[in-house]
Amino acid sequence: MRVRVRQASFTFLSVGQIMIERHGRYRRRPSDRRRRPIDGFRTATPESFQRIVHSAVLSLPQELLQQMQNVQISIADVPPDDYDGDLLLGLYEGVPRTERGGSSPLLPDHITIFRRPHELRATSRHDLWHLVRDTVVHEVAHHFGIDDDRLDELGWS
Repeated sequence: MRVRVRQASFTFLSVGQIMIERHGRYRRRPSDRRRRPIDGFRTATPESFQRIVHSAVLSLPQELLQQMQNVQISIADVPPDDYDGDLLLGLYEGVPRTERGGSSPLLPDHITIFRRPHELRATSRHDLWHLVRDTVVHEVAHHFGIDDDRLDELGWS
């Protein structure tokens, strides 16, 4: 009796992007960029995005973090409906430190980082972290009274 053993063979096409199994089915390699969601890089959970934001905040210089007083940073999925314009990544609400007067207590300033717009723009986790860090720097700059025109001059718009 003669037994013929057939090994699974793969044929790599177009520089290894698509493999053909021995049964003729096509499947994509795990490294294929087309497996990435069409609309950007998604974090696995909202908690993982929160860790990215936390890491971005902690990456700010210690002297700057010590000067931030009465600031609340939160995360929301999407920007408010009443905002019309480009894709909003973050929002600063409050009175900039340069415009505060007197010693009357104020409500905390509020910085909101929007998760879905960041995920739509990012192509990888590394790209997402840098995009979130740039947004955090931008919104913290508003807290210190730096407006968008000055941020443009500094290259942080």
